[in-house]
Amino acid sequence: MTRRTYTLLALAGSAGLLLGALYFQFVQGLLPCQLCYWQRYGHFGALVIGGIALALPNRILLALGALSALSSSVIGIFHSGVERQWWEGLKSCSAPSLEGLSPEEAMEAIMNAPMVPCDQIPWEMFGLSMANYNVVASAVIAALFVMAMRAPR
Repeated sequence: MTRRTYTLLALAGSAGLLLGALYFQFVQGLLPCQLCYWQRYGHFGALVIGGIALALPNRILLALGALSALSSSVIGIFHSGVERQWWEGLKSCSAPSLEGLSPEEAMEAIMNAPMVPCDQIPWEMFGLSMANYNVVASAVIAALFVMAMRAPR
């Protein structure tokens, strides 16, 4: 395959992930958490950089596209661990612990909690969350950018 074909496949993958995220958000009503938004940023970057690389074929641009998609995969790994309670997430996006709090303190913690906590899994398929699927899909997209770098024009 040619460089252009691999680049188009990578762009289609990033666009597909973003469209899927928007579908779940606006059609299915699953509001994203802070880490969900962060995972999208890598694909926005991959679309912009990859689009430029189509117009101006350049291996450096393709490498940047790969890094952009890979950043989404890395954030997805972190998010997956937070969801599975393997490690603590960001204070700004985890559900508060109400243990040992007075009723007033508990109410304040609830009122100041993020709208959508990152440590909850709102959707699963075959035991895997959206963050889990994003890890793999983003890595594949990054690999497509790398294959575009190595492919003939």
